[in-house]
Amino acid sequence: MQFLLADTFTDSLSKLTNEEQKAVKTTVFDLQVDPANPGIQLHRVERVKDKRFWSARVSRDIRLIVHKTKASMLVCFVGHHDIAYDWASRRKLERHPKTGAAQMVLIRERIEEVFVPKYVEQKADTPKPLADITDDKLLTYGIPAEWLADIKTATEDGLLELAELLPSEAAEALLNLAIGIEPPLPVQTGEDDNPFEHPDAMRRFRTMENVEELKQALEFPWEKWSIYLHPAQREVVTNVYSGPARVSGSAGTGKTIVALHRAVHLAKTNPDDRILVTTFSDALSNTLKLKIRALLEHQPRLGERIEVNTLDNYVEHLYKLRFGKVAIIGQDTLIEQFNQLIKKQSDNQFSTEFVLAEWERVVNAWHINTWEEYKEVKRLGRRTRLSETHRAALWEIFERMREYLAQQNVVTTSQMYHKLYDYYESNPFPIDFVVVDEAQDISVAQLRLLSRLSGKTDGLFFAGDIGQRIFQQPFSWASLGVEIRGRSKNLSINYRTSHQIRFKADKLLAPQLHDDDGIVENRRSTISVFNGPQPNIFLADSEETESDYVAKWLGEIIADSVEEHEIAVFVRSDSELNRARITIEKAGLNYTILDGSIKKLPATLIIGTMHLAKGMEFRAVVVMACDDEVIPSVKRIEETDDLAELEHIYDMERHLLYVACTRARDHLLITGIKPGSEFLADMQN
Repeated sequence: MQFLLADTFTDSLSKLTNEEQKAVKTTVFDLQVDPANPGIQLHRVERVKDKRFWSARVSRDIRLIVHKTKASMLVCFVGHHDIAYDWASRRKLERHPKTGAAQMVLIRERIEEVFVPKYVEQKADTPKPLADITDDKLLTYGIPAEWLADIKTATEDGLLELAELLPSEAAEALLNLAIGIEPPLPVQTGEDDNPFEHPDAMRRFRTMENVEELKQALEFPWEKWSIYLHPAQREVVTNVYSGPARVSGSAGTGKTIVALHRAVHLAKTNPDDRILVTTFSDALSNTLKLKIRALLEHQPRLGERIEVNTLDNYVEHLYKLRFGKVAIIGQDTLIEQFNQLIKKQSDNQFSTEFVLAEWERVVNAWHINTWEEYKEVKRLGRRTRLSETHRAALWEIFERMREYLAQQNVVTTSQMYHKLYDYYESNPFPIDFVVVDEAQDISVAQLRLLSRLSGKTDGLFFAGDIGQRIFQQPFSWASLGVEIRGRSKNLSINYRTSHQIRFKADKLLAPQLHDDDGIVENRRSTISVFNGPQPNIFLADSEETESDYVAKWLGEIIADSVEEHEIAVFVRSDSELNRARITIEKAGLNYTILDGSIKKLPATLIIGTMHLAKGMEFRAVVVMACDDEVIPSVKRIEETDDLAELEHIYDMERHLLYVACTRARDHLLITGIKPGSEFLADMQN
């Protein structure tokens, strides 16, 4: 008998107390080992449309709902007695007549008994986006037959509400059709095929092959989309590429999940090879380690060949192995040395900020070693024109800096990468595959080194979002030999962020974003799979008024069942942290200041800067202190006199706010002092 777990069970399990969850897991294990065990007390659920629903007694008040046939047993839901039986009374499991996929379908008549959906309340002349779509076409996309009439008569708002009642593939198809996008046709299988093995069904129902796999699914019920891959995600994971590949998409579309599954897939299909999963901060690396461990819980031997580390840490380790101990110059020391070198010039015509940017963006990044190279180099991303005389004056400073670094026996981080690049030109790279998360923030030196990975045709896999670039200036990957055109896939289904939050945050960015190789990321096609409350933007007359408002809002959402550890408060920089701290203390809540070194999030509310928000998710997020002159940062703007650098700063400040806002799943509050950040005007339009 095939034993399966449904994603609805995973969701419902997480809503129980720890003690209740332990009892549920014991019952599920007993079911898998011996479904006929009389101690389980299986009873057919009465007064339900689907007569194959059974209940299993977990405790005095907790009931497990399973769907049982001769061929399969599906664990569907768990909850307190009345809640569990009500859940079963409103659903049926069926094979879709067109696609052949197993679907858990809400019974339309039973839903109407519970509430009258808003989509029924509509004016006669209100546009109905799907009114002209034929029933056959809607069925082809996996939409249950009994919901066809509602879909064709629904308004745009009604479709959003309907989407929450339908199986996920049907919801995604109808939302795409509503905005004029023709989604790919689902796979269609025959009557003799197992409906649970249809690609759409595999997103919702997971077969448990053994006790170890069941243990993993029960112990690590992290986001269901990390286990139940969408067919579009699964295709990216398992594809055989003819060169470097990249998966992109807006926040919440599952890029990191795809990257992790890709690493596991590579380990399974290449049993003699080593895989590096890497990113750019310790906090993100720690998160990836936890999730990889969850994926590999029942396959620990695979984990022996997968290393998870930040790219800088890994490369520093390689450098020490090849060349001995490395001393990397600190940024403050570098700036001070440039100050001294500039003052020594008889014709002092450059600011320290300009010289530092020229060093970091051009000379150090692109490994410029001679005057001849610098004289001819295209200064990508730098609009301030330089005559040969000016370049010569700058090169004098850079040459002295290079001499200083050699005398002190220190290197810059980029120089560390470049030296290893030269070494691996004639030596084998110690890793066979590299999977890079948050790849939009990879640097020139980092990508240049990874381009040396030539042992495998598809040895490089990247996951990232141009709209979340907050550290690095854009540059052409193709110029470094990393060509991903034709092997770049954009994910368009947002699993993490509500439609309302995603729609509001997307106003910070252009509908289409282009990288320097001409690859376009179309954000118009992104859809969210669930609704939530409208985000709230509040501008106060004073910091005290802002603090009072946020404290009151936090109290309200906590009263509405949001837990403290499910909340985060983000600010632009360390300078604004105290405003957040005072507010949380006013609300009487416990909190932890995020500093990037935390390996596992604590059971408290989190306060942190926007830069540390990357890769995180919370049910509720407050973005505080969005004042005029705070974001975009006036300090950063005043530090540059280069037009390209100024444009880059504005883009990254927008991306930073976008990152902070899209950490929220259900609730988002943005506050500041009047008149507020100029970016908020875009979000309010």
